[in-house]
Amino acid sequence: MAISNIRYGEGVTKEIGMDLQNLGARRVCLMTDRNLSQLPPVKAVLNSLAKYGINFQMYDNVRVEPTDHSFLDAIAFAKKGEFDAYVAVGGGSVMDTCKAANLYASSPASDFLDFVNAPIGKGQPVTVPLKPLIAVPTTAGTGSETTGVAIFDFKELKVKTGIASRAIKPILGIIDPLHTLSMPERVVANTGFDVLCHALESYTALPYKMRSPCPSNPINRPAYQGSNPISDVWALHALRIVAKYLKRAIRNPEDREARANMHLASAFAGIGFGNAGVHLCHGMSYPISGLVKTYKAKDYNVDHSLVPHGLSVVLTSPAVFAFTAQINPERHLEAAEILGADIRTARIKDAGLILADTLRKFLFELDVDDGLAAIGYSKADIPALVKGTVPQERVTKLSPRPQTEEDLSALFEASMKLY
Repeated sequence: MAISNIRYGEGVTKEIGMDLQNLGARRVCLMTDRNLSQLPPVKAVLNSLAKYGINFQMYDNVRVEPTDHSFLDAIAFAKKGEFDAYVAVGGGSVMDTCKAANLYASSPASDFLDFVNAPIGKGQPVTVPLKPLIAVPTTAGTGSETTGVAIFDFKELKVKTGIASRAIKPILGIIDPLHTLSMPERVVANTGFDVLCHALESYTALPYKMRSPCPSNPINRPAYQGSNPISDVWALHALRIVAKYLKRAIRNPEDREARANMHLASAFAGIGFGNAGVHLCHGMSYPISGLVKTYKAKDYNVDHSLVPHGLSVVLTSPAVFAFTAQINPERHLEAAEILGADIRTARIKDAGLILADTLRKFLFELDVDDGLAAIGYSKADIPALVKGTVPQERVTKLSPRPQTEEDLSALFEASMKLY
């Protein structure tokens, strides 16, 4: 099990200057995005850096849903700055960009594809020491403050991929629930759906004992190892919080209890999936984001077409869990019950359909777009979506049920319309 240190509590951001002082940091790189640079979370960090006399440079050019090009821009900034510590203030996009910048600035001779997941990149193990990175999440979604994963759009192939290594995880995640109060409604919803799918996928992933072959050296052991007894605890707990608080957090921006709990759920699910892994919802989401045409999500202040990550993940969830349930129906039924299904008279063979219906109802109540068709896709796009899913072996191989290209086509087709 690998996990970052976590510090939680309202207002704990004010300690970050002291943390950097304690690390002996002389030149700090602060990464965020343009929208956040004007908002209270970044101001709280800047106040702490000023108070403790921390010398820093700010990079606020992070792209929401980063690409290889936006990663390379941040990497160039990091190499030039010769920093000895990093601070990421933002959602998954900011934290992932900062992880990549730290990695390639620490290994300047490496080619960009050296550490990118195979088969798109070479998937080499990280053997260089990295600089300390402190992550301050401002969304309740990716759990990136706890994981060694950095995801980006690979423009040339129009597909998402990433870098996965324990070496890139932050040394500290500062989870300050005050930061979630500046999230708009749809951002709360879409990041919450990411938490939901992290929990569901890691709990239903192929068990760790069924993965093979065992790596010849522990350095080659993948970050994603399959469902396991420790990840299960975190995944289930995160799922219970989502069931209780997500709707409240979306519907009432003043509901501090709900928003604070979703912030924690994000980290809990991150601990779970950061070690167990995710499977088909995430594997299929990468081309859904990467092939976006003209869709622009409400509440996202960006100048490019964008399917937010959590939305791209959750739209296939009813079809995916109906498909995977035959392998471990008990777990699928348990998840459905946590999300509000009455399973007293349920038959175990119906577990997948029950979970799928429960998810559909959940999404319908939260005004989620009616399937892939509603965000601009049609049946004609299915071959391209399948082609973009096939290279995502790092996650698709964690599905409890193996899938063919025909299976993937059927799953995309079943996800065109939800209600």
